Amino acid sequence: MIRRVLSLVVAVSAALAFAPAVAHADGRPGARPLARAHAHNDYEHERPLADALAHGFTSVEADIYLVDGELLVAHDLEDVVPGRTLQSLYLEPLKQRVRANHGRVYRGSPISLQLLVDIKNTGPATYTELDRVLRRYRDILTTYAWGKVLKDAVTVVVSGDRPRDLMAEQPVRRAFYDGRAADLGSGAPASFIPLISDNWNNLFTWQGVGPMPAAERAKLRQFIHDAHASNQRVRFWATPDTPGPARDALWRELVAADVDHINTDDLAGLEAFLRGRSLRQAA
Repeated sequence: MIRRVLSLVVAVSAALAFAPAVAHADGRPGARPLARAHAHNDYEHERPLADALAHGFTSVEADIYLVDGELLVAHDLEDVVPGRTLQSLYLEPLKQRVRANHGRVYRGSPISLQLLVDIKNTGPATYTELDRVLRRYRDILTTYAWGKVLKDAVTVVVSGDRPRDLMAEQPVRRAFYDGRAADLGSGAPASFIPLISDNWNNLFTWQGVGPMPAAERAKLRQFIHDAHASNQRVRFWATPDTPGPARDALWRELVAADVDHINTDDLAGLEAFLRGRSLRQAA
């Protein structure tokens, strides 16, 4: 009887520890952060950034186009709307939240929120404007300066049409380079390429149905091992994202392999999956 009571107390305590709290726009404590949660095409949600933060996500993705001098956020060029900028949707809200949370995106958490900025057009010109804009937010951004990385509340990583040479030549940067599988083991330092991203289907055939082939599991784990040995994080895109057993099976393999960022459009689904695992481990 005593053991049953103790087990119930542990389970309730775990539930309280890992259950999401209510999120607040003014920076008061909200959902507890989930280190692996990445919001793919975050701007397509009803409340860009805010919905991801309400679910505890620690990485969000925004596609940008340079149009008439503005960094406009949209998936396709025909969908851009004047005023719907990287600043208005992401940088300004983050600046306000970090100020309210005493220097953190999530109050009391050392996690630096990753803002993955996917350049969709005119790579060098768009990056040049992005670099100019980011200077206004230097008080919240992780910065590379003269060979050293100074971590802060938000870390910008540039993906898509990223101008590698232009970025590599900068002695001071407020953005980092999103690498690919070919960059793994290339010798490029994590101070330039802190993230290795690639299309899951370019590297693996398994889609979550049945057991993961042993050779692919070994390949995945070696990939993660090699990246982590170079202090680089890993993200795969185009992983199965339809709710169901196949997606859960793939997510379990990603967690077991210690993949850093799990890519999804389903904020509630990934949150429930990750918090559910935490509950089972704590019980």
